[in-house]
Amino acid sequence: MAWRAAAVAQLLLGQLSLCPLRLSGASVQTVQDFQLKQPQDKVVVTAGQNLTLNCTTSGNSSIPGPVKWLKGWGTGNETIYDQTGVFPRVTRALIGSDTDFTIRIRDVQPEDAGTYYCVKFRRSLDGDEVFLHGKGTVVSLQGSALVPSIVAVAVVLFLLLLGLFIALCVYRRKHRAKAESQCLAGPAAMGSFSPIPLLCCAGTTSTPSSKVLDAETSHLPSQQSSKEDDNIHYADLQPLPAAPQHGRSPGAACSEYASVMVAAK
Repeated sequence: MAWRAAAVAQLLLGQLSLCPLRLSGASVQTVQDFQLKQPQDKVVVTAGQNLTLNCTTSGNSSIPGPVKWLKGWGTGNETIYDQTGVFPRVTRALIGSDTDFTIRIRDVQPEDAGTYYCVKFRRSLDGDEVFLHGKGTVVSLQGSALVPSIVAVAVVLFLLLLGLFIALCVYRRKHRAKAESQCLAGPAAMGSFSPIPLLCCAGTTSTPSSKVLDAETSHLPSQQSSKEDDNIHYADLQPLPAAPQHGRSPGAACSEYASVMVAAK
């Protein structure tokens, strides 16, 4: 009977050893003379910098099983580092050490924020099972909330500048079109009468320029005549019929000028 009691006691002690001993508020966890120390409670890091998470073990080294780093706890945890996997941004601080499992995470990003646990696993027939773990280290990023706001402000400023540039281009185009339309309308608004050149008859001397101007404007009532002028001058130009080419210089054209003076009523 004594051996049965001893067996039951040993079995109970074995079952109890499967449950990790958790010391609230302590950084050192101990089970079967195996100690795991995760001293950091909280770590604040800036995006882009490197993060160091400390974890060391001591005591009973005969317990088979790896030490891993997990992000989060429960069914949604993620393995950040173990001794057999490949993790590009995570490295051991002391490669090959059996007691120091401190890791470094390179180029920390906002998605790296969370709680990290250093976990000792023990091999069993059903695979690796949790033997002991640290209390967790909460990692937060300094200024990580400002990054989206800065990006949003930059985007808004860019859109405002783009809209201002487009509005300026549209204004300049409208102003240029208006100026061109005014330039085209300017000549049309001027007088529609153009000077009519007069040619002398063949064999005669050229008419002085002052007389030609008088002949061009004589078909309209004179606006510059004085009140003392009681006569009205009227001029009409008619082409002459074809005449013999006697004594006419080549290339000369003929016209007929008649002046009629009528007494004003």
